[in-house]
Amino acid sequence: METTNTRKKEGFSGQKAIVIPRKILINQCQKNGVINSLYITDIGYYPKAEFHYRERPNGADQHIIIYCIEGSGKARIKKTELSIEPGEFFIVPIKTPHFYCADENNPWTIYWLHFKGNNANEVVNFLCRQNSGYKGYLQYNEKTLGFFNEMYTQLERGYSIDNLLYSNMCLWHFFSTFMFNDKYISQGKSAKKDEIDKAIDFLSQNLDQILTIEKIASSVHLSVSHFSYLFKKKTGFSAIEYFNHLKIQKACQYILFTNMRINEIALELGFSDPFYFSRLFTRTMNISPNQYRVKRVH
Repeated sequence: METTNTRKKEGFSGQKAIVIPRKILINQCQKNGVINSLYITDIGYYPKAEFHYRERPNGADQHIIIYCIEGSGKARIKKTELSIEPGEFFIVPIKTPHFYCADENNPWTIYWLHFKGNNANEVVNFLCRQNSGYKGYLQYNEKTLGFFNEMYTQLERGYSIDNLLYSNMCLWHFFSTFMFNDKYISQGKSAKKDEIDKAIDFLSQNLDQILTIEKIASSVHLSVSHFSYLFKKKTGFSAIEYFNHLKIQKACQYILFTNMRINEIALELGFSDPFYFSRLFTRTMNISPNQYRVKRVH
């Protein structure tokens, strides 16, 4: 359930959000022994989120962490009232009644994340014990935001098993910066991109196009057969199926953050047939585009 005061029709300028399809969560995350202990379900960033307000009387189906880096807001978790200032974060346990909102005069800038997993309760309980409640303080740490951006960037590139593993293993490091902010030291290195990484970049840059497997393979100077083998081996999906996942991910963002009609979104993503787009969306997300627009709450 979402209760809203005045809201901008186009959301918040500069906002980012990814909602991982529930089929992917069930088939790739819940069943994978490496990451089923803790994994991301939704992730996003809202800068200067004027009029941001969320209320869930019955709680959410996932745990939630929200980290404020600028501005202010307030929250209520069960009967606990919280004021949120820069550098503070709060945890909302799964199935717990709550609401939160940005300050009307000084709206917050927040990084937020929904998560689940076999050990998610333990993570939440640890943070609540450590901070004697739902709210804590995190001294500004570039590593924290670096891990957040790593997770977001990888998930934005699609749902290959490599991306899911990498992102959700980063999630443990992300939480460790909240748990041990005074001790945290880490160094990262940029990985060199191979042909499949470059192909995914090509797909991401051409979401408004209808691409053939021949054109995708040609973009990285590989034969169709060799490219198809390498792509499936690395991602677990065919290139076209992966491309469609990226398109649907972008469609979700259009639905969440704009007033574009479904047929307009279809055209924006290269689908001349809006009915085919709706079927593809429904097959991927287990919900129709129109239902998704009504139901989704972050």
